[in-house]
Amino acid sequence: MDDVMKRRLRVAAYAVVVEDGRILLARFIGGERPRWILPGGGLEHGEDPADAVLRELTEETGYTGRIIRLLGLHSFHWPDRDWDGEVVDFHGLRVLYEVARTGGELRYETDNSTDRAEWFALDELAGLDLMDQVQIALRMWREHGH
Repeated sequence: MDDVMKRRLRVAAYAVVVEDGRILLARFIGGERPRWILPGGGLEHGEDPADAVLRELTEETGYTGRIIRLLGLHSFHWPDRDWDGEVVDFHGLRVLYEVARTGGELRYETDNSTDRAEWFALDELAGLDLMDQVQIALRMWREHGH
């Protein structure tokens, strides 16, 4: 058996969409339990992160959008389990954007890693089971004067 752990890199882009004191979140169902996450996801090979975040926004929420600004990057690294259950040396890179909603209607994604999308008041987030990237992205968003 090989003593070297497999490496896995995942680059993903996420949207911070805030309107009237509410943030748009999607419910991620691909983990141990359902948790709320920013709309977004992994880049397809060769895809620009700016294109990916707008594609994922529409896929997961039904909304279209335009990028206002790049908020920042978040890098993390730890052992994790791959899709087949094998332990891997996982490195994730999140590209976080502030995005304005431009159209569309709220709808839920089917047959993928999220199953709902909802608006939540910023002051009620403490009561939700959130993925860590929501608070990381909101901290960056606030640093840009919000």
